[in-house]
Amino acid sequence: MTIFILIHGSYQGGWIWQSVATRLRAQGHLVHAPSLDGCADRAGQLRLGITVETQAAEIAQLLFYEDLHDVVLVGTSSGGMVLAKTAELARERVARVVFADALALQNGEAVSDIVTRPAGINTGLALGPTPEDVEGRLFASLAPDLRVWAVARYTLHPVAVHTVPVQLESFWSQSWDASVIYCRQAINPGEAHQRRCAEALGARWHELDTGHYPMLSAPDELTELIQSG
Repeated sequence: MTIFILIHGSYQGGWIWQSVATRLRAQGHLVHAPSLDGCADRAGQLRLGITVETQAAEIAQLLFYEDLHDVVLVGTSSGGMVLAKTAELARERVARVVFADALALQNGEAVSDIVTRPAGINTGLALGPTPEDVEGRLFASLAPDLRVWAVARYTLHPVAVHTVPVQLESFWSQSWDASVIYCRQAINPGEAHQRRCAEALGARWHELDTGHYPMLSAPDELTELIQSG
């Protein structure tokens, strides 16, 4: 049995991992796919002060209170930043890290340094694309029924996660058992960004011929890569 912690990205929640989590559990693994603070089913807790660091601290506390060891952290999109900070905070509990078409920022970088498309909505507390943009661009390649299901669950993301530079004092200087999964049809974060991550970590490199949401569009293939490393 392997313990997997699946960390979602912006505008998402733990719900986006449902198909992958089901497949992993069916093979006997322990899986946690929490919604991060201020996101999805926790959107009612949205407030100022939610950052990559506070979200990562919650995941690190989950590992502590559940007494989890030899964990595989899997992060997608902006969840890659939360993955990196969680690994830094709970180094002794992490066996492997998997960046699944994920942002992997260096210390002091912000999302806006990598992804330049402006947010369609910014409330001061949260930001994100408009519902029309979510349906017509972000989830456009999904099958119709799956697209409707995903669009209904989209939420704005805590603003500081995108605008405040990440604090990663030691992640990139440590040695990690790591893999990077690049989705060829995704525009962001892009191949160059993910190649940089793989080179910095000496990570294994995998590619999927799908868009930025492989847990929705290619759950079987993604599950296999997450398991195999």
